[in-house]
Amino acid sequence: MAVFVLDRRGRPLMPCSEQRARLLLARGRARVHRVVPFVVRLTDRLAEDSAYQSLRVKLDPGSEVTGVALVRVFDEGVAVLNLFDLVHRGRQISEALTARRAFRRRRRSANLRYRAPRFNNRTRREGWLAPSLQHRVDTTMSWVRRLMRWAPVSALSMELVRFDMQAMQKPEISGVEYQQGELLGYEVREYLLEKWGRQCAYCDDEGVPLQIEHIVARARGGSNRVSNLTLACEPCNCRKGSLDVREFVKDEQRLKRILARAKAPLRDAAAVNSTRWALASALKETELAVELASGGRTKWNRTRLHIPKAHALDAVCVGEVESVQAWKRPTLEVKCAGRGSYQRTRLTAQGFPRGYLMRTKRVHGFQTGDRIKAVVPSGKKAGSYVGRVAVRATGSFNIQTSQGVVQGISHRHCKVIQRADGYGYSH
Repeated sequence: MAVFVLDRRGRPLMPCSEQRARLLLARGRARVHRVVPFVVRLTDRLAEDSAYQSLRVKLDPGSEVTGVALVRVFDEGVAVLNLFDLVHRGRQISEALTARRAFRRRRRSANLRYRAPRFNNRTRREGWLAPSLQHRVDTTMSWVRRLMRWAPVSALSMELVRFDMQAMQKPEISGVEYQQGELLGYEVREYLLEKWGRQCAYCDDEGVPLQIEHIVARARGGSNRVSNLTLACEPCNCRKGSLDVREFVKDEQRLKRILARAKAPLRDAAAVNSTRWALASALKETELAVELASGGRTKWNRTRLHIPKAHALDAVCVGEVESVQAWKRPTLEVKCAGRGSYQRTRLTAQGFPRGYLMRTKRVHGFQTGDRIKAVVPSGKKAGSYVGRVAVRATGSFNIQTSQGVVQGISHRHCKVIQRADGYGYSH
């Protein structure tokens, strides 16, 4: 990954390679500004004395993961500098709000039985989004602004509108020809590919042509709703014919899995559709040039350039791309972990308190979420550990490393590398 570089006043310069960053640190020309992502600050240079190239941040928004790519733009195409997978926590926010609503409802029914009902006196501003959806917009914009602080970004690109391969191949197409051409059913097919993992639902075969198949056959009264559609390879589709899925699939576990996945709601698609315009408006407020491109163009670029499908690599292929260089880079996973909770009790399954949490966030100078290095000199857990810490009032901490969780590390062996910022990092 490219290393972000700041001048001695904290203004962004062009990123450099890891080898060059090591030389700058070894010669005393730079200091470590941040560990993850790695940022160095030069001690002998100002922004006025530096040359700049065109950098662009590209986004591929998703309901669970948003792909982010920092690329350098040149005449022949783009060169990838950094790749990020931003993992959202919208589901956890929704569940936490549901639990809070239940707690408040119980307290009010028990203690405020005679209070006048207040249901319709809440107003919402125009463009209001649910907290779990607003979280996706806010965290994405937070990382766009971070990248703008660490690198001289001059433009932004975002995947916005729906797949439209036909308009790309024939821009002048319109009317009935457009409605019933190659675009017909394209979105449904792409959704089914994502929903069913790009494999046959009946034999798990991958890498073969897949056909759209009705779980309940049309001959038996099945509909064309997405919940009644799946993907099957040609041999399975021919063998099933008009049979009921319960007659065709003999494996009970596979049958349960197919029926459960078929009934899965369109929550992910709804989340993306609800937030895409809000994110586009927020990007335009940065006053940088914003490019909005279709998902069809992203897939077309990825297929033409033979780039595997991944969230961050999809972001690289957003917009007009002639060629891509240096895309085989490690991806930094940035997981939204939050900054703690106001809740002060743990509850049993029946809703009764089973323990009380600490009233302070810091223990011996450490806070949950800090990135630390622990060097244990002796004992069964002797060794060096680097990762995200979970503090305990006893001073015995847990450390989440890349190999797993290490429990029972004394605070005396720990040293802070980077303070908690609400995110967890891993490659």
